Amino acid sequence: MATGKKTKKKAGFGDFQTPFDLSEEVCCVLADRGLQPKSVLEPTCGRGSFLMAALEAFPTVSRAIGIEIDADHVSAARAALAEKAEGHWAKVRQEDFFQADWPEILESLSDPLLIIGNPPWVTNAELGILGSSNLPDKSNFQNHKGIDAITGKGNFDISEWMLIRCLEWMRCRSAVLAMLCKTAVARKVLLHAWRFGWEVGRADIYLIDAGKHFGATVDGCLLVLESSQSTGAVDCRVHDGLQPGQPSAIWGYRDGDLVADVRRFARWKHLEGKEFYRWRSGIKHDCSKVMEFHEDSGEYRNGFGELVHLEPDYIYPMLKGADVAKGSVQRPKRWMLVTQRGVGQDTGEISENAPLTWQYLEKHGNLLDRRRSSIYQKRPRFSVFGVGAYSFSRWKVGISGLYKKLEFRVIGPFQGKPVVLDDTCYFVACDSKQEAELLVRLLTSDTAKEFFSPRVFWDAKRPITVALLRRLDLPLLAEELGMEDELRKHLNRVPSTTSNPDQPLLNLGC
Repeated sequence: MATGKKTKKKAGFGDFQTPFDLSEEVCCVLADRGLQPKSVLEPTCGRGSFLMAALEAFPTVSRAIGIEIDADHVSAARAALAEKAEGHWAKVRQEDFFQADWPEILESLSDPLLIIGNPPWVTNAELGILGSSNLPDKSNFQNHKGIDAITGKGNFDISEWMLIRCLEWMRCRSAVLAMLCKTAVARKVLLHAWRFGWEVGRADIYLIDAGKHFGATVDGCLLVLESSQSTGAVDCRVHDGLQPGQPSAIWGYRDGDLVADVRRFARWKHLEGKEFYRWRSGIKHDCSKVMEFHEDSGEYRNGFGELVHLEPDYIYPMLKGADVAKGSVQRPKRWMLVTQRGVGQDTGEISENAPLTWQYLEKHGNLLDRRRSSIYQKRPRFSVFGVGAYSFSRWKVGISGLYKKLEFRVIGPFQGKPVVLDDTCYFVACDSKQEAELLVRLLTSDTAKEFFSPRVFWDAKRPITVALLRRLDLPLLAEELGMEDELRKHLNRVPSTTSNPDQPLLNLGC
């Protein structure tokens, strides 16, 4: 990554140059693995540090090609190669990754092939904001479905798109991919390859200090993947650094998902089952300055600092993910305007039931109407999302999805009203305080932590997900801990998971 202030031009290309010493260290790792490539390809070569390091580390290389879009970098890379590539055929071409004739380029490179480099560490959304044209064609290439495809999961790292293209080039070839990237990107690439049954052989991740090398505040790594002509492996060894040594963990593809520790996953897999309690997301409104308040002498002050008077019918005490993570759940400091009790409910009735609230919504209607998410399209005006009868349960067990810890909290009513959660939280609805307290005891047990931990990647933007929480079968966990009778005191339809495994489970909070 380049030092000094990042210019808009550099940002527009996700342009972060790799220090030559890091390129050398990466090539040493590959050489120690016994790699002997005949050809080297760096698809986004910048100033050519990886090309030069590879030519020095691998005397077997007879042909090397670098592709780079920036003319200044191309000139610098060509000059560096002219000095250090003596005895090698090495070439740098000025081309756009997304427009290059890759079949022609790849056909000119013989096997074994090493594809190496450091593609851009930016997302398509970030480049779009900068007005960069250095973008792939718009497509839902990750195959997200339903709500995931329309609420932000369509955003992706440019390097993810590039690395998946590189994997496609490796199919039916003797090739190795060695790329620096965000650790989160490496996971997504691995998952994509394994999920679609691509022939991937040995896989390794070597963690690097992205702050030291690039000044980046994300977790970074070297991802190394070998092609395979067989079915391929579904495990990846994780190393704490670029020095030789035993892996600190083994990731793997299990039951259609990526897990962070294959051994612990296997040990507690028997606790995975049907979803007895329904985990829900908190309420999504995408307009906090209008929809969230602090109480001020019996009135409410919104995010603009306006003091407004609202009827009590549609306003509820609320907690954000930070409140839940830090345990500040007894006395909520914020309130939320909740315009519906169910998705799609007609909001026009607010004008009759609470005219002051309706006037307030109309005053700020231009902001609410401009909410960009498509989930609000073709919905009643002033709609929210992720709301239902469960949102208004007086007792809940909640957890923050954004914080790097498994902290479950009992959440009860405040000032006679149920507390609602924002969309950075997940929760289950409970019938009583005693039931909520029991669930927290189950969920915070060492056994539950052992179940969840191999399924969590703590460097993810949202390490806790509703899909993760739904994997744990709470009645099975209660039996494991000898607490099934205690659970049945609250739910007389909790089945015995040993006596009648086919008995349907009660699904609460629907």
